Amino acid sequence: MTATQSDLASLSRYIFRAPRWYASLGFALFIAAIAGVGAFDSQYILQDAWEGIFFIGVPTVVASIFTTPVDRRLGGQLTYNRSSLLALTCEIIVVTVLSVAGIISAFTGMGQQFVFDVLIFSLASVFALRLLVVMAVSRASFPVALVPASIQTGTAAVLFFIYSETIRVLEVGGPLVQNLLARGDKAPAALGIIAPRDFILLGVVSGMYALGVYGFLTVIDRPWRRSLGVSALDFLRGFIGHIAEGTRELEDFFEQIGQQAVVPVTVLSFRREDESEKARFVLPMIHPGPMGEIGGGNLPRRVAAESDGLAFPPHATAGHDFNLVTEREVDTILETAHTAFERIEYSDDATQSVRTREGDAKIVGQSFGDDALLVATYSPTFADDVEYAVGLAAAAEARSGGVDEVMLVDAHNCNNGLQGEDIGHIYPGSERSFHMIQAARATADELGTAKRGRPKLGVAWDETEWTPAEGIGPLGVRVGVLDVAGQRTAYVLVDGNNMEPGLRDRIVAAVDADDVEVMTTDTHIVNMVKSSNQVGGAIDHDELISLVTRLTDEATADLEPVEAGMASEYAEVTVFGNDRTETLASHANAVIAMGAALAGAVILAVTAISVLIFFLA
Repeated sequence: MTATQSDLASLSRYIFRAPRWYASLGFALFIAAIAGVGAFDSQYILQDAWEGIFFIGVPTVVASIFTTPVDRRLGGQLTYNRSSLLALTCEIIVVTVLSVAGIISAFTGMGQQFVFDVLIFSLASVFALRLLVVMAVSRASFPVALVPASIQTGTAAVLFFIYSETIRVLEVGGPLVQNLLARGDKAPAALGIIAPRDFILLGVVSGMYALGVYGFLTVIDRPWRRSLGVSALDFLRGFIGHIAEGTRELEDFFEQIGQQAVVPVTVLSFRREDESEKARFVLPMIHPGPMGEIGGGNLPRRVAAESDGLAFPPHATAGHDFNLVTEREVDTILETAHTAFERIEYSDDATQSVRTREGDAKIVGQSFGDDALLVATYSPTFADDVEYAVGLAAAAEARSGGVDEVMLVDAHNCNNGLQGEDIGHIYPGSERSFHMIQAARATADELGTAKRGRPKLGVAWDETEWTPAEGIGPLGVRVGVLDVAGQRTAYVLVDGNNMEPGLRDRIVAAVDADDVEVMTTDTHIVNMVKSSNQVGGAIDHDELISLVTRLTDEATADLEPVEAGMASEYAEVTVFGNDRTETLASHANAVIAMGAALAGAVILAVTAISVLIFFLA
């Protein structure tokens, strides 16, 4: 993840799950009752509270109940929880604005007409806010969105129309309708100031605000359509829906910008003498993102569920451009892995592990038959994702050293979070990319002369009590220990997204084995609401080290003779695509920066025009 992408991902902390609709409605009625006590002046407090509930709470209730079915009837996707929260928010805006207006009126003597003019302004603002949300969340066209957006303001206007003398002054509907609907004699005295001009002003100001919203959305949407061919509102709707409601709308957006890619899927399997599987390493060359369970974010758990033996799904050499666009693409990866597994030819011949270093890159490698497992790390220096092209080049270099199949793992085990402009990407052409490529060739050369023998494998696993919020996914911590000709190599896999600096080295020093490497799965299930949530960032380091050493001892005690084999197949999947992630993040960040200023300018402009209209009227 680059700095630009992290800026975008960090915005998820501002998004929360919408409360249940009845909780929002209950709170809205409570606020309306309190506001009624402050706004109306009858002989009884309960009467004031009731009038507050009726004139302030009823429009909120109507908007909460009817916005969702009306919106869905018109092709929208607002849920009852969202529409109720929106109605509550709009009510709070009205009450707050009226309270401020009342205080100003009390100290300046501007009178009741000023307060009601401010009420018209607040009802128009509510309409504009609802229009913005409906267009963003439901992606309705401007004319269609006007209908559900107007429910709350329209209901309030109808109530004021009926409970004022306006219906009689305008002689609407004739004597029969007026006798049935006119309720001016039962309205609070505060509503006596309402005149027909006020409804005309409400319509004019609301229309002006609607045009402001339309212009604002058109301006911020244009760069997205030009460069990505999609709407910014599609992304906003999906992003909020995923975080706040757990929907899959974000995947629909990613499908629109996705590109086809062919990726290798490599499987390394270990089986016992009775041919039952003991462990399986599965490495699809994709990135398990972008966040939560969207796309391939929960790939490691899906891989583990498909394996007969204990599954080890480490991180491949691929960045966010190789995120799967939908979770459905994971099925293609798993089917390809199964095909590769079926093609495996096992061997009881393996080498001891070797370790090479070129510059910052270190690789531990071990051969099984003519195939090789290579695990690369840059620790103690910082590194994040290794780009797809770098991984392909490194694997090809290893093959030129005499290896057939190569499983090249990015250990992904040392980074400093998301600090600075350079987050540690290993990209083509960089010095560190050549370090990895050269180390891969050197490892393959050394494996050609390494001591060989019958492998023994022991495994151990602890699901742990740590949660994704603490940086540990559902696979917990897994350890595999390989013994070849008396040399023991421990492979530690933590289900998390990268690791705090220094923690990997402490684990390596604490584990009792001839060689040790620590890997993370890079699962993005731990990045639901935090862009950086590395292993060790929220949990005690000593506790993790103690757990790994215990599991290593258990795996050592579990050693038994095995056969190993490796095979690769190619999967055709839809991923984000070349530079799409960076383009998406750049556009989103630009819209956020520009949108705040643009929104401020639009609000100032329409407010100034509104004030002018009130003075002229």
